[in-house]
Amino acid sequence: MKRQNLDTRALSLKNLKARPVRTACLAAVVTILAFTLFGGSILTLNLRQGLTVMTKRFGADLMVVPAGSSEEAQSILLRGGAGYFYFDAGITGKIAGTEGIACASPQFFLTSLSTECCDAAVQLIAYDPATDFAVQPWIAEKYRGTVGDGQVVVGSRITLRSNGTIQLFNHEYPVAAQLSTSASGFDTSIFMTMNTMRQLIDRAHKEKYNFLADRYEGEIISAVLVKVNPSEAPSLAAYRIRRENAGVDVLVSQGIFSALAATLSGLVSYIRIFSATLWILAVIILAAVFSGSVHERKKEFALLRILGATRKKLVAIVLGESSLAGLAGGVAGVVLASLVVFPFSTLISERLELPYLEAPFFKIIPLAAGSLVLSVLAGPLASLYAALRISGAETYFTMRKGE
Repeated sequence: MKRQNLDTRALSLKNLKARPVRTACLAAVVTILAFTLFGGSILTLNLRQGLTVMTKRFGADLMVVPAGSSEEAQSILLRGGAGYFYFDAGITGKIAGTEGIACASPQFFLTSLSTECCDAAVQLIAYDPATDFAVQPWIAEKYRGTVGDGQVVVGSRITLRSNGTIQLFNHEYPVAAQLSTSASGFDTSIFMTMNTMRQLIDRAHKEKYNFLADRYEGEIISAVLVKVNPSEAPSLAAYRIRRENAGVDVLVSQGIFSALAATLSGLVSYIRIFSATLWILAVIILAAVFSGSVHERKKEFALLRILGATRKKLVAIVLGESSLAGLAGGVAGVVLASLVVFPFSTLISERLELPYLEAPFFKIIPLAAGSLVLSVLAGPLASLYAALRISGAETYFTMRKGE
């Protein structure tokens, strides 16, 4: 008779196929583990990416708004909420002349309507090309020309018409560029020059539309973006602006983004704690399953010893089974997490109400590999004790007991 070697991988695979229910249960546990590890890692990475990009895109150290408008202003910035509030445009010059201020630029806010006159109800933001330092550098990434009067620039989540325009108050405006994603409320906003905003309001008046801004006399604005001198503390500059200008609120970008970072850190901590706890529970559950399985298969392992299998071979077979089941479950978990996280990133961003931006592919690959490795390792680690115990059993007594 020709002698054949006992192939560990083949035996492990046959054992898994012979017990489909047990194999499916093992793989299911690892699938849940891999799904949580990879899904949690992607959420964490995308949230950090979103906060970094949002901070960069805002571009200002301070934002000065009318008193009582702070929450509304933050909603526009962070969540793309609709808002409009106004004060006298002359405040821009006063702020620019404040000690420690490098430059100041006004913005004007208006909201379109969700009726037939407009393609969507979005935030309209007008900037002053002569003094702006926040919007135009962002536009320059996508459009090398100058945005002329009558043109608009739209956020990344704005849907355009097939002819490259967007309708606002029954008038179509050509879109000069669509901005890159900022993970902020600006992704659902439309930008234009102050002159274009004046044209828009005049046309809207002819169409019998009225605005809250119509109640004010003289030139008005909604906010002033401020850049502080590098040697100046933003909080000190904010204090001076409040002291010298009555009826204003000053938002400090460091404070806004620090609060977001704190919220993000708390969420990330919960995700990590949950993932670690789940990994430990998975190891315990898998250990219990393998322990019971190995106990039921004592006679099978005794026969393998009679056929020439060494103790190390028995350990290798058990570890091989757990590794293959873990690999199958790990791959399934990573794939399922990908099918949930990537296609529904916009919905996730809206539900979290936090800056959320998909990370580049080269950053995702290491996370997928790490999640897969941790998931696969859970199986062999959980089965190690059971494998060592069965390999140490005496073949003669095992066969005698008929176990």
